[in-house]
Amino acid sequence: MPVTASPAPEGEPVVPSSTGSPLPATKGPSLSPSRAADFKTCPLLFRFRTIDRLPEQPTRDQVRGTLVHAVLERLFDLPAGARTPDAAVALVRPEWERLLAQEPELSALFDDPAVVPVPLQDGPLASAPVPGPTTPGPDAGHASADSTASRSAASGPAAVGAGVADAGVAGAGLAGAGLADAGVADLAGRAGGDPGGVLPGMPEMPAEDEAARLERFLKDAGDLLAGYFAVEDPNRLEPAERESLISTLVDDELLIRGYIDRLDVSPAGDLRVVDYKTGGAPREAFEGRALFQLKFYALVLWRTRGVVPRVLRLLYLKDAEALDYSPDAEELERFERTLLALSRAIEQAKEQRDFRPKPSRLCGWCSHQAFCPEFGGTPPPYPEPATTARLAIVPAGPAPDGASPQAGPALPIARTPHEDDLPPSRRPAGV
Repeated sequence: MPVTASPAPEGEPVVPSSTGSPLPATKGPSLSPSRAADFKTCPLLFRFRTIDRLPEQPTRDQVRGTLVHAVLERLFDLPAGARTPDAAVALVRPEWERLLAQEPELSALFDDPAVVPVPLQDGPLASAPVPGPTTPGPDAGHASADSTASRSAASGPAAVGAGVADAGVAGAGLAGAGLADAGVADLAGRAGGDPGGVLPGMPEMPAEDEAARLERFLKDAGDLLAGYFAVEDPNRLEPAERESLISTLVDDELLIRGYIDRLDVSPAGDLRVVDYKTGGAPREAFEGRALFQLKFYALVLWRTRGVVPRVLRLLYLKDAEALDYSPDAEELERFERTLLALSRAIEQAKEQRDFRPKPSRLCGWCSHQAFCPEFGGTPPPYPEPATTARLAIVPAGPAPDGASPQAGPALPIARTPHEDDLPPSRRPAGV
């Protein structure tokens, strides 16, 4: 697979790309599916993760997702015919040991029984209404009449209707219509499960020792792999690319990039983008939000290769279910405008330092309640440009997201790549 260099997003180091040609250097904004989902879910969450870079402790579910992604990538290193369920399960422990070697602190996940966070019932959110969508943008409510989604499970296919509407973005620091809850599945998945958790008074499971908890963790990973084999036969596939970074410039101002779990190319040149999900399949009402990430990738592929992907496929391993969706060019054009509007809202929020919290049922799962005004907290001081300028002239020093020196020569900054510029099996666990 040819590898070329793509521009370093917002001052970050150059990372490999498989889009076929290097992009022109840009100092403008960049966006990935997960960061876009963060801003749509809660602008303050976006700030905590992207600008302040506050640490988050991964959960076992998050780490299990990282592990399963790694196993599925390695599975296709085996020749066709050898990609069996037993072979996949045999990869689980070696891949876990590799992850543990990269991040030894992950072993602490099994020191104590898992603690499930419980959304607050009597805190400031109890009486606060969940914000609704703001004024729709010019593209709100449009859907492609030719675009269809279909869902299939191990027990047999079931047709589901529907075009997925895109929407514009309105308001400084706030996501617009149709985007308000697009990050719901992402945040709940990061939190380790569906909102709700274990309520006070419910009986607790008997405590396990550390070794037993690890074995159950590895067995659960194997169960997810069984869900994969229930919906696909990897022996009939030869992916064109796996965990491939794709990126492009939109309207000469916005760099969009992300990692594709798998890209299949037919002999006729048709593209199928596949994304593995280790959580449960969403209800039909949330399918459009679940497909946001894949439409993001479809736009990049269309702009870099001139081909609209024939199929966007979400594989829900927990439920052994596949969701296929076929976009068209008109829909991707609207989606492109949506991303531009979202990026401009983010940049405006940065300029005004206005990242407001957006209360929702997901707040109970957030790792940053101590810094959130909705919970009586205070955000940390906003990173100052002067501080950035001092760090920017030191090659080994970190710099806040999107910052650039105000004076003096701009020198390369050595820093850890953004987690979105790493493939799923190479990211910090749970990202």
